[in-house]
Amino acid sequence: YAMLLSLIFLIVLVAAVVGFVFRHEIKTNFESNLNLALKNYNMTADQHSEAVDTIQRTLHCCGVQNYSDWEKTEYFTQRGIPQSCCMNQDDCSVEDLRDPSKAKFKVFMHGCFFLVTSTMESKMSVVAGISFGIACFQLVGIILACCLSQYITNNQYEMV
Repeated sequence: YAMLLSLIFLIVLVAAVVGFVFRHEIKTNFESNLNLALKNYNMTADQHSEAVDTIQRTLHCCGVQNYSDWEKTEYFTQRGIPQSCCMNQDDCSVEDLRDPSKAKFKVFMHGCFFLVTSTMESKMSVVAGISFGIACFQLVGIILACCLSQYITNNQYEMV
């Protein structure tokens, strides 16, 4: 049991170190995937498109860096900026979303990449604290399992 807990402890430790060391690569990968999702965005029931819409509605953001990222997409040439970027759904017409100068006043100004990464970084201290607490419980479990093993071994050879 102590060996199993030790193995799990080492796996969690390695995952934490790898996540910390490669955090910049994770950000770069996320940014490129978000750019790709914008490029391939469409109104069908595509999971990537739904994810982009959910991020934009939830975080009140538009595009990767800002709303002008949508101008480089095929979707913009057909329909303009998506409705999920609108600050007020009732005051956002299709004509406004096709004209970047009008859309500037109707859509969220901030890009989603910065908001997503800053949200993740702000929650990292909570994740680190919970992970540290779990690791402490694992270490206590390892120590108690070793003590129990030692106690059983000592009592096995005791004369009755």
